[in-house]
Amino acid sequence: MEEGQFFQKALAEFTTEFAVGNEIRALADKGLSVEEIHDRLSFPVSRERIGGIVWEYALKKGIILLEDPTTQSEREQITYEKVQNAYGKVSFRQVRRSVQADGEYLACDFGKMAYQDRKEYLDRLSRLKPKDREYIEGLPWPLQTVYHRRDDRMDRIYSIFYK
Repeated sequence: MEEGQFFQKALAEFTTEFAVGNEIRALADKGLSVEEIHDRLSFPVSRERIGGIVWEYALKKGIILLEDPTTQSEREQITYEKVQNAYGKVSFRQVRRSVQADGEYLACDFGKMAYQDRKEYLDRLSRLKPKDREYIEGLPWPLQTVYHRRDDRMDRIYSIFYK
């Protein structure tokens, strides 16, 4: 990647984060799919970018885990605190803390299935309710098994998708 392209990409990501990053995360917290979030934003953001932001947020919150939660007793969460010195200079301090995976998780291999058997994947997606299908299609599932925190939506998806 050329230096100019790198700068343009970094600037675009910064602009998106500044303009709508918190709004995207707040809407994701309300359970909206990437498509629903896209339709509500006034700032133009691609569905892929929204999906990436929602994915990173789900990883950070522990909604989605990349490792089996039964073998992973604790994970590290990194946050940043704003610190101001006596002269008013503001800086940020990195804070690390251990967080245990709470709740039940369901093993999901949507990305792997989409890559290995596209026809079967699309057939299973077609059986889902439109909003559940939007949820699956909107996220950038990797080519590995991931673990999603169990909730009503994932119970519905799981019961139909893995029948």
